[in-house]
Amino acid sequence: MNHAAILAVADQTGSTLGGFGHDPFWLVLIKVLGVFVFLVVMTLFSIVFERKVVGRMQNRIGPNRTGPWGILQSLADGIKLAFKEEIIPTLADKPVYWIAPVLSAVPAFLAFSVIPFGPGVSIFGHHTQLQLTDLPVGVLVILACSSLGVYGIVLAGWASGSTYPLLGGLRSAAQMISYEVAMGLSLVMVFLYAGTMSTSGIVQYQSDHIWNALPLFVSFGVYLIAMVGETNRAPFDLPEAESELVGGFHTEYSSMKFALFFLAEYINMVTVSALATTMFLGGWRAPFPLSLWHGANSGWWPMVWFTAKVILFIFGFVWLRGTLPRLRYDQFMHFGWKVLIPINLVWILAITTMRVLRNEGWNAFAVILVVGLPVVAIIASWALVDLRRSKRIDAEAATEEEAEAARPATFPIPPLDLVVPRSPWLVSAGVSSAALPASESTTHERPLNG
Repeated sequence: MNHAAILAVADQTGSTLGGFGHDPFWLVLIKVLGVFVFLVVMTLFSIVFERKVVGRMQNRIGPNRTGPWGILQSLADGIKLAFKEEIIPTLADKPVYWIAPVLSAVPAFLAFSVIPFGPGVSIFGHHTQLQLTDLPVGVLVILACSSLGVYGIVLAGWASGSTYPLLGGLRSAAQMISYEVAMGLSLVMVFLYAGTMSTSGIVQYQSDHIWNALPLFVSFGVYLIAMVGETNRAPFDLPEAESELVGGFHTEYSSMKFALFFLAEYINMVTVSALATTMFLGGWRAPFPLSLWHGANSGWWPMVWFTAKVILFIFGFVWLRGTLPRLRYDQFMHFGWKVLIPINLVWILAITTMRVLRNEGWNAFAVILVVGLPVVAIIASWALVDLRRSKRIDAEAATEEEAEAARPATFPIPPLDLVVPRSPWLVSAGVSSAALPASESTTHERPLNG
């Protein structure tokens, strides 16, 4: 991007940021209430939507009793959960135990404060943006809020005074830190292309250019994978692995405190979906066929397109849960640190080098030759090393299996002089083991009544 283009984007960003901070107090309260209601409704919708879609995938009905077509099932579950008895472990650290769910839920709500829902509209005669607020570093606010959520999970596992929640909290801390690195690196190229970290500025940039998902397809793919790991969703739900950790960090929580963790998980899922929509899919702007309509990107219609894109990402979450098995923890961490992060770093270096060379006047063929060949060589070398490593591991596993098969089978043999306790009816009859034959005194007798 040349200097003039950067200044133009900066002017656009300044104009979009200038629309914030001038709303009356009552209008800010309406916006806050609107964001809160949107997140709660999306949570209730996501729960029913997930159960319905997974039921469809598994050829079963899903919830269909509460409300028309079962759409009120999640609301009924929430009310039931609120009235359940709360059980607090005896060994729990009470203050930390109480504050941990709040630390998970509050940042999940705060992250949505800089997400743009649409353009400027008129509310009770006041022209305002369909966005609570924005900052020159608005995306960093979202990443910071998602980072704060890990404190609630770690403190919940530690304060419960139990082993399995502690292991789940430690797993979650390592997982969220690892995949936040990949998620942050996947957004770097968006910042370089748009010339800003403001969410409204990035949406404005995509209105004049093609959506970022196409030119930055590698960053988009890495972000899609990282956001699943960031939200602890299947197949990356290692902190809540039922087969290993009972329920993970929230094993010892019940009633409303458990509901807060449940709410935070689904709100985080909506938040990362909204961030993906803003960064890569044009934000609230209508897709191609609808964008031909003149009024598609004005008024309240953009909220419909924005919500539809978010639901599309939520469907991806549900699809993964219904199809992929859970990974082993070592595979999961290997994938994050040794696959996603290196791919991101190579991609950033390649694209930035190509843009610098293009700005210096190089033609496209020379740029591809200078940048593309080294990148292909690096990827081929990495793939070859990883292939050899996989073959070595498979060969070692096969050798171990062959050695195990060649080893003679051994079975536990009880000692021959084992004296088994006598049956209760022999004791009541006063018969001692010495009065019985050897074969009977060392054999467990069954009572006559079975």
